[in-house]
Amino acid sequence: MTLSRRGLLAVGGAVGALATTAAGPGTALAAGREHGTGRAGVRTGFERLAADGYRLLAGQKVGVVTNPTGITADVRHIVDVMHPDDRVNLTAVFGPEHGFRGTAQAGGSEGRYEDPATGLPVYDTYLKSGQPLADVFTASGVDTVVFDIQDAGARFYTYIWTLYDCMEAAALAGKRLVVLDRPNPVTGRAALGPVLDPAFATFVGRREIAQAHGMTVAELALLFNSEFLAAGPVELDVVKMSGWRRKDFFDVTGLPWVPPSPNMPTPETAVVYSGTCLFEGTNLSEGRGTTRPFELLGAEGIDHRWAAAANGLELPGVAFREAYFAPTFSKFQGRTVGGVQVHVQDRDAFDPVRTGIALLVTAKRTWSGFAWRPDNWIDKLTGNTRVRTMIDAGADTDEVAGAWAADLAAFRKVRREYLLYR
Repeated sequence: MTLSRRGLLAVGGAVGALATTAAGPGTALAAGREHGTGRAGVRTGFERLAADGYRLLAGQKVGVVTNPTGITADVRHIVDVMHPDDRVNLTAVFGPEHGFRGTAQAGGSEGRYEDPATGLPVYDTYLKSGQPLADVFTASGVDTVVFDIQDAGARFYTYIWTLYDCMEAAALAGKRLVVLDRPNPVTGRAALGPVLDPAFATFVGRREIAQAHGMTVAELALLFNSEFLAAGPVELDVVKMSGWRRKDFFDVTGLPWVPPSPNMPTPETAVVYSGTCLFEGTNLSEGRGTTRPFELLGAEGIDHRWAAAANGLELPGVAFREAYFAPTFSKFQGRTVGGVQVHVQDRDAFDPVRTGIALLVTAKRTWSGFAWRPDNWIDKLTGNTRVRTMIDAGADTDEVAGAWAADLAAFRKVRREYLLYR
């Protein structure tokens, strides 16, 4: 990964107070960093855009990439707010995985339809990228594509790659793109875990970022635009939040939580997700089909020994309870399995990625039935073969984590150039 230098310049006027503009490779215009309280006082990018009378969108036909998380502080959807407002010309909606209104499960979307509430055409972006997605933007007739979706802070959460794909497609179609920022729900304090090897690029990881990236979607957009876009930089504006600090978890923002996907029911799910989602790459249940997805993990034949082994590592900020559960769908549907429940006791000390690795190591050592998914999906999730092959070879948690240290240090250096908040 190469670092593009960029200057930060103050922008005058009301729009400048809201937006950071990436005008080309290595160039950005910014209004400076926010110093808000982060305590029940965060205003999202959309709230600030609306308060400014949508002047950033004036004279444009606008399409919005969003889902049920695109809401205001009083839980109205931004599409429902903008549609009747004469100050903005909203003409299209673009739905990602799970759909605009959120009716589809993992790996699904809602297709092309007219939204019953507004009559707006809804275009399906799921699994579209490059020229096919550019063709969707062209067919929609919009001038500007707005992105407003709540992320979960993990590289394999697909909405950030929907953002990436929309940026590339907008560049190809000659459209402008505006990103409305929302909090990283698990803080933006640090990047954690392995960095993707481009040889393992998929929709759960397009480019070389850390497994827990520690960035907001606006910050990622700036990074993508300067470092990664194959089509060249898009005309990009990002509208920052006010009141958010990098150390803030979602529950101190004062914002309402809407599950960004069916198996991300609470902000607490997001706290563990960047580590325990790795169990999607195994034959164990990752808790889908329970009320605690990604906090409950298990399989038939696992007993108390796994929780004991995991607790024996004395990982900071977390404890493991022997648990039994019967998923209502997905792996082991309707069957009682044994395993662990992850209890985060000090989230400031908790390292979700290291914890996920430790749980893989101890599961393999305490349960003879442990296996990776036959398609080696774990390699797509971790972004390399090292995690799988090292665990198979008997490596412990420290050894596995040590293998990504150099790549992570390089990513952290690049990441610092695109951070908008303190």
